[in-house]
Amino acid sequence: MKIIQQWPAERQALFWQIVRYGVTGLFVTACQAAIYWVLAAVAGLHVQIANGIGTVAAVAIGYVSHNAFTFRGHGGRDGHAERGARFVAVALVSYALNALWVWLCVTHMRWPEWSPIPAMLFVTPAVVFLLNRQWVFR
Repeated sequence: MKIIQQWPAERQALFWQIVRYGVTGLFVTACQAAIYWVLAAVAGLHVQIANGIGTVAAVAIGYVSHNAFTFRGHGGRDGHAERGARFVAVALVSYALNALWVWLCVTHMRWPEWSPIPAMLFVTPAVVFLLNRQWVFR
């Protein structure tokens, strides 16, 4: 922690924002992945429908969580309506990426339903963090 305290204030703020994003993002992504897996593997829904339902739930949980916790005090130039619209646009990018992982792993490669979850947990959140930080919560 002493090393972090020696960083410039802007770098410290970014570091703690990434930490908050990791905590919040893991929770939101775990909710999405759990909903996807239960609906696909247990309930037998088509994998893309299960992914869509999981994504809708994650968007709602994510907007509230990221607005209140992850990006608190960051930006604030826009109202909730404009920020919310951009958040939904980024959520669509997230959905498209997760749909790609599901298609690639489950449909194309014929791997088990859980196989896209690592990409959902690590790749998609990294892309979404950059978009949220630079465009949504600016």
